[in-house]
Amino acid sequence: MIKLYEFFQYKTVLILGFGLEGRSTLDILQKIPCSIVVADKNPGAVKNLPYKLYTGENYLDSLCDSKIDIIMKSPGISFKGLEIPAYVRQKITSQTDLLLRFSDNKIIGITGTKGKSTVSSLIHHILIYCGKESALIGNIGVPPLEFMRKNNDSAVTAVCEMSCHQLEFVQASPDIAVYLNLYEEHLDHYNSFADYRTAKENIFLYQKSGDLLIYLDELESQELLTSKGEKLALSYNQPNTYKSRLPGKHNQYNIAVAAAVCKQLECGEKDVISAVESFNGLPHRLEFIGIINGAEYVNDSISTIPRAAVLALETYPDTDTIIIGGMDRGINYTELVDFLDKNKFCGIINVIVLPDSGYKVADLLKTGNINIYRAGNMNDAVQYAVSVTKCRCILSPAAASYNVYKNFEERGEHFKEIISEYIQKEQMTEV
Repeated sequence: MIKLYEFFQYKTVLILGFGLEGRSTLDILQKIPCSIVVADKNPGAVKNLPYKLYTGENYLDSLCDSKIDIIMKSPGISFKGLEIPAYVRQKITSQTDLLLRFSDNKIIGITGTKGKSTVSSLIHHILIYCGKESALIGNIGVPPLEFMRKNNDSAVTAVCEMSCHQLEFVQASPDIAVYLNLYEEHLDHYNSFADYRTAKENIFLYQKSGDLLIYLDELESQELLTSKGEKLALSYNQPNTYKSRLPGKHNQYNIAVAAAVCKQLECGEKDVISAVESFNGLPHRLEFIGIINGAEYVNDSISTIPRAAVLALETYPDTDTIIIGGMDRGINYTELVDFLDKNKFCGIINVIVLPDSGYKVADLLKTGNINIYRAGNMNDAVQYAVSVTKCRCILSPAAASYNVYKNFEERGEHFKEIISEYIQKEQMTEV
């Protein structure tokens, strides 16, 4: 914490975005002699704070405040469409950046479009199982600076899930960087897919000699090969000998990555095998919910891109109903549409679509043997699914949830609640 103290003391610091990470930043700054400014679009989020405030539609005017020395950007703040002057960009940092620059702990950073939370949690699980000291932080765990504030033991390994938003303005990279995959995503936040990729690749850009990058072989590029860390390429198709409760070929790859990381940290093969077998996985990721009228219901609300829905159907090829749709962020749905049109390969006959992106997919489908139902909301979607599903229904939206829900977790919980109600009704009828 000494380095953090020296970084902030006697500076004017802007907390840009006052959500979970912003509040965590304030808790730390209040213990350091510095001036604090807070900016958030929602006036209610910062009401009654005793600091200079920027709120409402023009809250980003705070970037032009000449008295500000440091800008602590929260992950959810988007600069899409804005031209940020170089002198302002130089002031921008984040909790993830300061963790990478100032922490004495060994840091494992995990990024990728999909699988970050599963791999981060599995690495943490294996390390704990093997008797190592580990903390799960970042996008899935506690905020990075909260970890630094409460942890005084440099022997603890920090397993940090790093989203593109958290990596966007970093000036350092983790000791072990994991670059899982890259698909079209977050186009509501970035000006282009190229900008999204650039943010992701900051995870290895600043690595030093002796650091390690573990990456999907398909992502190999000149920028990646010229980075200074050692490199280990893994493939989706390489043999995997680990038994696991995680379904799907994509999870076999995730397990191989997690195992490779833990072996670098001196975890024995037998312990890694046992740890993987004991890992139950995370909610909202091909999560079995229950059975209604003999048909299985699976919650894959984490699915926010077309590729995720395709992987769900490849994992369960006898699925006969899928629920898709959510916020339309301009993502290309060709891969999913082509897969559904070739439904003889996955058994899909009922495609239940939700606004807005689901309707977009429905318009692109050539139908054939596919039965398309345009649902108005989740309750409507499940009601129809129960009436037509014979084998399995998967909620795999292939879209963000923000047009209706706060996040994918809230969407998944709502789906689970509705399914549970149908299961209870069925049980009462049987009694």
